[in-house]
Amino acid sequence: MSRISRLPSSLLRAAACTGIAALTLTACGSGSGSGTAKAGSGSVKVGLITKTDTNPFFVKMKEGAEKAAKENGVELSTAAGKFDGDNAGQVTAIENMVAAGVKGILITPSDSKAIVPAIEKAKAKGVLVIALDTPTDPESAVDALFATDNLKAGELIGQYAKAAMKGKTAKIAALDLAPGVSVGVQRHNGFLKGFGATDKDVACAQDTGGDQSKGQTAMENCLQKEPGINVVYTINEPAALGAYTALKAKGREKDVLIVSVDGGCTGTQAVKDGKIAATSQQYPLKMAAEGVKAVATYAKDGKKASGYTDTGVTLITDKAQDGVTSKDTAYGLDNCWG
Repeated sequence: MSRISRLPSSLLRAAACTGIAALTLTACGSGSGSGTAKAGSGSVKVGLITKTDTNPFFVKMKEGAEKAAKENGVELSTAAGKFDGDNAGQVTAIENMVAAGVKGILITPSDSKAIVPAIEKAKAKGVLVIALDTPTDPESAVDALFATDNLKAGELIGQYAKAAMKGKTAKIAALDLAPGVSVGVQRHNGFLKGFGATDKDVACAQDTGGDQSKGQTAMENCLQKEPGINVVYTINEPAALGAYTALKAKGREKDVLIVSVDGGCTGTQAVKDGKIAATSQQYPLKMAAEGVKAVATYAKDGKKASGYTDTGVTLITDKAQDGVTSKDTAYGLDNCWG
């Protein structure tokens, strides 16, 4: 960036933002989605593309990438879709980063299938592409994947919910992500597997996009459809807190079991406060840091990261259940998204 600092700032901004209206990219202003961890001129460039720049999960992921970029002496550019599911925005980000000469791209795919052609074009030009958190479909479309085992994350909270119900008949609400997103499908299926249930046992299923307000609306809709719901599975903690708000409005917050996935600091605090019974904690900062290191290694010696690296998952609850391994919220708050 310093090599063009002699240009007027207005021209710099226009040049950096041309053709990327769908994204928040590195040089496009000072908003929350922009940022660059700079190194020296001619340094290795790494791109990070997240689903959004507002979800706390991806904010933490960006923090991990920025720290790792400084530690490894590489230059980081970041981009994010306008919303979870903005595949067109992510495609544009890949194209712009390749044009800028990145050595590697780290991406959390908004659409696991639709993003593949853009990834293949980047790889054909020698760019190392690593998926973070969310696998592509097929998973082999990227060089490597650093992610939580989302099936296991779902299975853990399913096992917990089953044990916590202590034989009571369950009426389940599933507050999911969106169609076609592998991470959502895996968590949903994992929960059902852990609970020993199938989709036929779900009384109400609604998509939330992982959003708190949509989670509240989804829970309100489910309570209208089936007032007797007593178990709520949610794709993430914002959706869980939305569900809690809807239940509290009906005076049901103490007799409905809510379980979730993410383990962010806010979500873990909600477990401690009794709003969520348990959550599966994952580690986005580690995903991003390992991804940056992998690109730096590739730039140094040509060694490509490959295959799947499990970045870990831990069940967090203050109401442990027999037969289900967990840690308490003190541990969770010490390690939230670390």
